[in-house]
Amino acid sequence: MSKDVYRSPKKRGKIAVFLSGRGSNFVAIHDEIRAGKINADIGLVFSNKQEALGLKIAQECNLQTLSLNPKDFTSREDYDRKIVEEIKKRDIDLICLAGYMRILTPLFCEAFRNKIINIHPALLPSFPGLHVQQKAIDWGVRYSGATVHFVTPEVDMGPIITQAIVPVLQDDTEDTLSERILKEEHKIYSEAVRLYFEGMLEVRDRRVFIL
Repeated sequence: MSKDVYRSPKKRGKIAVFLSGRGSNFVAIHDEIRAGKINADIGLVFSNKQEALGLKIAQECNLQTLSLNPKDFTSREDYDRKIVEEIKKRDIDLICLAGYMRILTPLFCEAFRNKIINIHPALLPSFPGLHVQQKAIDWGVRYSGATVHFVTPEVDMGPIITQAIVPVLQDDTEDTLSERILKEEHKIYSEAVRLYFEGMLEVRDRRVFIL
């Protein structure tokens, strides 16, 4: 067995969701929690944009919210340092990035190693970054999809937890492909969170094993 091993906890956990927009994956996770399918509670919904629709939805659900403006801080590190402080005050077990449009600093990633997961609308390691649905079309790939992965300082390069495959149709546009991928995102993100708090994920170096 690898020397570098992490096993997710088997417990009722507390989640912080980070978002910058509508937060549809946040809503999907919240719905699964309310249905009793995920052994966790959402302890915080955080955004770098005060006007984010996801924050308003969270407030309507009586969830705790927080927004910090990056322009109020002198550096990315100072901004992330403040967020680390806020997260630790709330005893958060897992951070779920749900359309959070900021790159996390190494400082933040190391503070919560193996405790941050993200959803990406492509089959990583192919097509990291932005506008990946259009890239899939431009490259003529036959299949795209979505990937849930642990977050590391290297963008979109963390250990892969779950993936879903979505065929790319010949008449697809960025919007039509995005819409079909998003439906799969909602399924596999909630599933990854469920597995995390059932103690069923083991990270061995850069591979994730579902136990």
